[in-house]
Amino acid sequence: MNVKSDNPNVKSIKHMAFAVSDAEKALEAYAKFLHVPADTEVIHFPKSGNKVALFYLGGIEYQLCQSTQEGGRFDAWIKERGAEGLHHICYEVDNIDDALAHAQEQGASLRECKACKKTGSHAHPEGWVAFLDNDAGGIEIEFMQVYTPEQLAAYEASGAEAV
Repeated sequence: MNVKSDNPNVKSIKHMAFAVSDAEKALEAYAKFLHVPADTEVIHFPKSGNKVALFYLGGIEYQLCQSTQEGGRFDAWIKERGAEGLHHICYEVDNIDDALAHAQEQGASLRECKACKKTGSHAHPEGWVAFLDNDAGGIEIEFMQVYTPEQLAAYEASGAEAV
């Protein structure tokens, strides 16, 4: 049985983001049950109104994302579904424009990045990102083309604020 995707654009999973009500409390469970470092930093991103605990487990980047404002992106998602859970998977791609074109050829539409108020590919701290307005099994889809070291240096030199 061959279950491998033939999508030429996806390289790997960049990260998985979980919507949580309390990032510190969720981190405690990961530390207790999965041996994630308990002193993992929870970073506040004022621009997007989120607190995020970021760590690696099994070679995958995990993000425990908490809205800092009622009605924020993750707070609204939790209220809509009635529970915390896997919010989105970010797929690393070689070329974000090709990945978006492929998805749109299959009927996908693009979602606005709520933090940046931009739709389609745009710069974020680690690379160019875009969000689909479609989900797969209830999980949002994000694409990221990670910067080369030179592109990252240019982004950082631009003085852009982390989201």
